[in-house]
Amino acid sequence: MNKFRVILISLIATVGAGCASNSIPDPVAAAESADTNASTDEYVADDFSRGEQIADDAQGELDTVIYFDYDQAELKQEHIELLARHAEQLSDNARVEVRLEGHADERGSREYNVGLGERRSQSVRRILIAHGISDQQLSTISFGEERPAKVGSSEQSYALNRRVEIRYVN
Repeated sequence: MNKFRVILISLIATVGAGCASNSIPDPVAAAESADTNASTDEYVADDFSRGEQIADDAQGELDTVIYFDYDQAELKQEHIELLARHAEQLSDNARVEVRLEGHADERGSREYNVGLGERRSQSVRRILIAHGISDQQLSTISFGEERPAKVGSSEQSYALNRRVEIRYVN
């Protein structure tokens, strides 16, 4: 019986130690430990926003944010032309990877907004693939309403939050 207790205690300690090392970071604690002078109008960086940014000469002077109309995932013609220029840059740099981050404004449920952000990032992805970019160079993620570019409930805030950000990483 004594051996059973020792085994049980060591098993519990092992499982407990494993769980502690795999804990999920607390975004509130991360925000509180961030610079106190930071603006509250922007999200706090985490693992998804990390990555080595490619030098400016790799992405040139191209805009890296594409804005959408309310409750829409369709790209406007000027954005399709912009994505064609991004595709040229990517085809010249086959080792460069791009993460397409979809976002939505705060209107709608969280689930709906995550889906809308995903549809927006997939719209951008489809255009880049149509221009010959390898699927291996592209990844998508949707943050829905969780990472506003501008906090607020004005039409200006909403318009800035309905977007896909093109992040060049390697």
